[in-house]
Amino acid sequence: MLHQPLQRWLPASLLGRLTLVMVAGVLVTQLAASAIWASQLRAKSQVEAQSSAQYVAHSAAGAIRFFRSLPPAYRLLIIQQLREMGGTRFFVNLNHAYVPIEQIAPHPLAQSVIATVDATLRSDLPHSPGFRLAFARPDRLVVAEHDVRLDDLPNAWVQHVLLLKPDPAPILVIQTEIEPGNWLYMAALMPNPYFLDSSDPFAWDRLMPQILSLAVVLLLCLLVVRSITRPLAALSDAASALGQGHDDEARPLPETGSREFINTARAFSAMRERIGRYIDDRERLFISISHDLRTPITRLKLRAELLDDEALRDEFEEDLDELDMMVKGALQCVKDSDIHENPTEIKLDTMLGRMVRSAELAGHAVAWQPSGVTVRGKPLALKRALGNLLDNALFYGARAEISVRQEPGWVLICLRDHGPGVPDEAFASLFDPYVRLAHGREQNDGGMGLGLGIARGVIEAHGGRLVLSNHPEGGLNAVVHLPAV
Repeated sequence: MLHQPLQRWLPASLLGRLTLVMVAGVLVTQLAASAIWASQLRAKSQVEAQSSAQYVAHSAAGAIRFFRSLPPAYRLLIIQQLREMGGTRFFVNLNHAYVPIEQIAPHPLAQSVIATVDATLRSDLPHSPGFRLAFARPDRLVVAEHDVRLDDLPNAWVQHVLLLKPDPAPILVIQTEIEPGNWLYMAALMPNPYFLDSSDPFAWDRLMPQILSLAVVLLLCLLVVRSITRPLAALSDAASALGQGHDDEARPLPETGSREFINTARAFSAMRERIGRYIDDRERLFISISHDLRTPITRLKLRAELLDDEALRDEFEEDLDELDMMVKGALQCVKDSDIHENPTEIKLDTMLGRMVRSAELAGHAVAWQPSGVTVRGKPLALKRALGNLLDNALFYGARAEISVRQEPGWVLICLRDHGPGVPDEAFASLFDPYVRLAHGREQNDGGMGLGLGIARGVIEAHGGRLVLSNHPEGGLNAVVHLPAV
């Protein structure tokens, strides 16, 4: 089970979750592959750079030996001939002192190349006083004394040796003192001039193919996930229409997609047909029952008119009218779980008074005081809900107390019994169908455990709520909250 913080960040839809998982999987795979590839690239670049550094160092060592062997008067002449000939690896110059070089930003591979070149030169020229090595950018490179820069030299001297177009590359500078007061200045490009860029796995030319491949993979993932979840969305819409009673408007489920969904769609369609047949059969049954009950009700109304006691006759006629209304609404009750009647103004004193008198005639004790409060609702439905609550209180609590009070925006009807109450752990399932407590089964073995659920459904249909709690002095306290008129 996912932790609550993780669930809060996850998308609610299956499409979103599958997309997130696939995107995360692709990204993790891509990152892992990129990390492995970057490690291999750096290792390969390191080996190639070491090999190139040794090659350049051996060439530089040979050039240094050559210039050391020349008489001082011939060195400038040879340098001038090399410049005019072109095509040489090194740009060579003689200075009377070390020329400071502005180095490039620190780079691990550049530092490794410098260390390799220095070690190779010291190995090939063990008697040399030392070497000054650095990598510099062409636009900032000083090549001679008095701050003579590379840009100040004729293009014929450097364009094939040090300058690359359109993107300049870093230049390796080697300076060594061949004799007191004479410094040999050598500058050259590496065999792979852009070796620093080629070692970077996050260069734009390397990232672009990866980004394009990642975008293609993610697009394909989205298309696959969409094709999987689209039939599920259709199934969800069909189930929602069936639950809301709009199944007649629902289209048949398309039997497309994976084999599992096709089987699910067929099973759902078969279930929908069975439920439809069941509802039709039940509706026909209630129509027949309603038709059969109308004749005896009519007969009872005619006999009630023959009663001499006017008050008793009125009560009989009112009860028969209620029964007739319930019979007429039987079919609607099957469809909507509610009696079809229009909301009207209801005087609670009249409704509760009749319920209390009926309970007293049955030998029950009910404490009640008129309140003069009026609510708006469906009379028969509300009477059924309050009657269920009162019946429970009388069955399981011996006697009951009814009180009505008003609060801002609400009318509260409280029904308290004097029974044993309800265990705390039983409140969660008290409204479930066919759930009855042990003392309830002892007091009323003919009950079905449906009264509280029906009462709550009716009250909530009126925009109210039903709250059950144990009274501090014992017994169960049922509080009905109804919107005030």
